[in-house]
Amino acid sequence: MITTNEAFKKFKSRLELRDAEQKDASRLQKEIREHIGNNFSVKTDFLTGSYGRHTKTRPLKDVDIFFVLDKEKEKKYLTDPLLVLTDFKKCLVKKYGESKVSIGRRSVGIDIALGTTDEDKVLSIDAVPAFEVSNYYQIPDNVLVDWVKTDPQIHAEKATQANKAFDGEWKPMVKMIKKWNETQGKPIKPSFLIEVMALQILYPPFSGGYVYELKSFFATAFDRISETWNDPAGLGSPVSDQMDSSRITLARQKLSEAGKYIDQAILLEKQGNQGGALRIWRDNIFGDMFPLS
Repeated sequence: MITTNEAFKKFKSRLELRDAEQKDASRLQKEIREHIGNNFSVKTDFLTGSYGRHTKTRPLKDVDIFFVLDKEKEKKYLTDPLLVLTDFKKCLVKKYGESKVSIGRRSVGIDIALGTTDEDKVLSIDAVPAFEVSNYYQIPDNVLVDWVKTDPQIHAEKATQANKAFDGEWKPMVKMIKKWNETQGKPIKPSFLIEVMALQILYPPFSGGYVYELKSFFATAFDRISETWNDPAGLGSPVSDQMDSSRITLARQKLSEAGKYIDQAILLEKQGNQGGALRIWRDNIFGDMFPLS
């Protein structure tokens, strides 16, 4: 029977993207970057989102690519943010087909079939059009029907700094919490909100134990989930703007349950029931990726 600490180390490894996933993502994002670059005047492009910040859990299901357009050559979009989403979609439909391309809130998504299992058969790549404005970027928002400010590079820098301060365990902890969120039906939306909360809640240095760090996170998140969580870059709308009253109530319920399950797992381990403790971590908190042996 493995110890809880050994189980968490194995779980941490299981959340890392596999080489095959990395290769598929690399091949497809390069293909899309080339296709967009051949149809629009792009100043630069780079990977963003949790894939770019290395906080993505497996199985890999989505990759974000940021396309910074040339202001002079693509200025027609500056006064019509929805037009650039429409044109990005038209461009990508030509290559991937109408059924595989859709407009999201701030990007155009392409769903590409991979593999044969339900777990890994679709990879979604989001193409995000943007313009550089002074010391930030603006991207279209399909809900607000306007340009919104952002800077994903600041997000990446803050994640890197937090991980370093937390002895290299901040990103693994974020992945674990995101996996919990997935198993609970994603009560916290968007998943980026978990990262934003973790910047404040996971206080360095790392204690050396995942169990009590998680217990502390869930307890603090329960108390603070109703707060307004702003963009770490100090730009744009709050990251928590999808958390309405009903979703906050659901999230508090799930966070409370997680805390109680952790207490049960701790108690069972103290009583010598290691198998029962591991089963709670697997069945009630993290799902099938958490190991029992």
